[in-house]
Amino acid sequence: MLVDTHSHLYLNEFAADLEQVMQRSMDTGVSHIFLPNIDSASIPRMLQLETHFPDNCHAMMGLHPCSIKENMEEELQQMESWLDKRPFSAIGEIGLDFYHDRKFTNQQIDAFERQIDWAIRYGIPISIHSRNATRECIDIIGKRQNGSLKGVFHCFSGTIEESREITELGFHLGIGGVVTFKNAGLDKMISNIDLKHIVLETDSPYLAPVPYRGKRNESSYLPLIAAKIAAINNVPVSQVESITTANAMYLFGKSIEKQTANIPVT
Repeated sequence: MLVDTHSHLYLNEFAADLEQVMQRSMDTGVSHIFLPNIDSASIPRMLQLETHFPDNCHAMMGLHPCSIKENMEEELQQMESWLDKRPFSAIGEIGLDFYHDRKFTNQQIDAFERQIDWAIRYGIPISIHSRNATRECIDIIGKRQNGSLKGVFHCFSGTIEESREITELGFHLGIGGVVTFKNAGLDKMISNIDLKHIVLETDSPYLAPVPYRGKRNESSYLPLIAAKIAAINNVPVSQVESITTANAMYLFGKSIEKQTANIPVT
């Protein structure tokens, strides 16, 4: 069994062949796929996917930092209302993104902190987006870590020192297709990180691994990521698969058990 801890299979890129995409995932052993939310507009499609594949797809709830605009309060209210309605596997995708601009920096920080508090309240993990803001995210998590907070720094691309800080805070590093990119440098970093701190992800439809780089990503490509990590560490692929799956189940296993097939989708 493999676990894709971060995949947006509910997006329009998969509308035409979703059944086949899911079948390929199952055929390659990817039996659990975690779906991070983006904003209020993405919720119906995400929950519909979860309802259609209740044994395989597990929804998160949260507001993506790139969706934080003038209507932040309204968006957060909708996220919180859903958390009151039913269980979710995690709070996500939340965090900070300072790549394009910093117009809503204060709002992003406010929303991130509030959503972390939701995770503590509901006892579920968080999925962190930290583009050009890893240092800031680490500092915020450090201030709020009360011993129960856990989750994933999705698409980790920080420094070795940042990876150590993150794992010392009890968090895992989400590693995806970037590890297969020739000049990304992530492969050199992975060799210095213990597998017990890593979970696998695709971030589909983005960041497809080699040899599909530049094309639509999907969860069935997860074994390519596992194989690359195994090659870097000179260990069997089965070892990478078993350890990363155990890590994912440690993070999300209890939430899976709490979720039900009969859930509201609108």
